[in-house]
Amino acid sequence: QVQVVESGGGSVQPGGSLRLSCTVSGVTYDNFAIGWFRQAPGKEREGIACISFDGTPQYLDSVEGRFTISKERDKNSIHLQMNSLKPEDTAMYYCAATTSRCTDAWYSKFSYGSWGQGTQVTVSS
Repeated sequence: QVQVVESGGGSVQPGGSLRLSCTVSGVTYDNFAIGWFRQAPGKEREGIACISFDGTPQYLDSVEGRFTISKERDKNSIHLQMNSLKPEDTAMYYCAATTSRCTDAWYSKFSYGSWGQGTQVTVSS
């Protein structure tokens, strides 16, 4: 059974940084991809980044250049480094796993079968 656990959320001022982490268990090391999603109150859950088991990343346009997704070598730990945070980045952030690569539909919540419980990120002055 695949299990996903996020950590690292919190509150930060605009322009600040946060690093989210995601630990995945129950997957084969060389056959999974992790997506990071976020959902603000009253809005749809949106995919912001995905990384395949070989380390190839994908990003939502609005976060590319500010957010970096990375995978620890030989470990099932994935991180999302978020820099230059803006108030509009405020949301609940979720990590999700799929037993394949990041596909053309990596940004769709329907591409993932296992989800974490979420971690809150608040950007406010």
